[in-house]
Amino acid sequence: MVEQPVRKNEPQGSVVNHGWRVTFAGMGINLALGILYTWSVISAAIPAEWGWNEKAKSWPYSIACLVFSLMMVPAGRMQDKIGPRVVASIGGLLVGLGMILASTTTSYMGYVLGFGLLAGAGIGFGYASATPPAVKWFPAARTGLIAGIVVSGFGLASVYAAPLTEKLIHEFGVPTTICTLGIGFLAVVVVLAQLLAPPPKGYLPGGAAAAKAAAAAPRKVDFAAGEVLRTLQFYLLWFTYACGAGAGLMIIAKLKVIGLEQAGILKTHAFALVAACAVGNGAGRILAGMISDKLGRLPTLCGCLLIQAGLMCVLSTVATDSAIAALAPMMVLAALIGANYGANLSLFPSVTKDFYGLKGFGMNYGLVFTAWGVGGFVLSLLAGEIRDRTGSFHTAYYVAASLLVLGAIVTFAIKAPRAHRATE
Repeated sequence: MVEQPVRKNEPQGSVVNHGWRVTFAGMGINLALGILYTWSVISAAIPAEWGWNEKAKSWPYSIACLVFSLMMVPAGRMQDKIGPRVVASIGGLLVGLGMILASTTTSYMGYVLGFGLLAGAGIGFGYASATPPAVKWFPAARTGLIAGIVVSGFGLASVYAAPLTEKLIHEFGVPTTICTLGIGFLAVVVVLAQLLAPPPKGYLPGGAAAAKAAAAAPRKVDFAAGEVLRTLQFYLLWFTYACGAGAGLMIIAKLKVIGLEQAGILKTHAFALVAACAVGNGAGRILAGMISDKLGRLPTLCGCLLIQAGLMCVLSTVATDSAIAALAPMMVLAALIGANYGANLSLFPSVTKDFYGLKGFGMNYGLVFTAWGVGGFVLSLLAGEIRDRTGSFHTAYYVAASLLVLGAIVTFAIKAPRAHRATE
């Protein structure tokens, strides 16, 4: 459906605001796409006879994270040009087909192709289409909140997906579980994609009051992708995002193994750690978005990075004979790590919109989001390598903590790019 522009003399009130419908449709799509975070459960259930070591178990997830982030760039551009419905539908199809393909093999390279490449690409298409149309319906003062609500679905997915995956694996095994999840999420994403729609051209959130304020204020500039790449701020944001996201993804990928081996959690209770992390992940996105609307994006980000660094150090002290090794304290720790990781996923799209405008928001955030994939790819593989070489993840925790502190320091050097007038 082609959106009709708002006529110059047409009152804003005559346009039906679909903002909340789009917001919750985007959240629902992310609830399905958050299947990515069930890899901790899936990898722990890989049968020994398949012959996978810990590093091999890291590859499908790491590739999925990397491909997810890289596909955000073309997918973001496509949704800017042709709208979110088609792009999100493509995402649902790719996720489903990738999961079904992975279910037909026991080779980790088959899972790299199915789960890593195809499903990872599908997640990128779907995710790129969920946030931009939602935030465009609301005024700037609510950007953090709306972005947080939309992306919270991705973080909250493991609340239901982890126990569901655990149950299905117990009853039917890994291959059937992967196939079932692929079929189910294909249908959910494609259906919800039909509810996504950006506002008509010329629409101003807030109605007549917003239009009057916009006319009185200096014209804001929307940066094209090439202009974004020529700003120092992009590279500082990119590095900081890679640090914050990479540390969180490293723990999410190995959380069940950490609970079983390092903390001595019973296997029947380990999925609770994944669920606790998911609750924190989803809640942290909304809370950080709300706080950043009041205190600013960068101060909120700095605080989250420093807290996460401290949590990494706490995690390094966990052992089977420590007070933290009990299930309840480990669940609290997992939830806090999830919350501070999740904050990145609402703060970085918000600051991208603040810095570079709405017109090319899909592609511009796609460029920034590549940091998420690179950070997750490098640190999750590093964690697996360190575990295979040393028998523990402790060195990986300290590497992550150091990067988080460095990222927090970098936030003090990030300033909004100087506004300029586009060439007429």
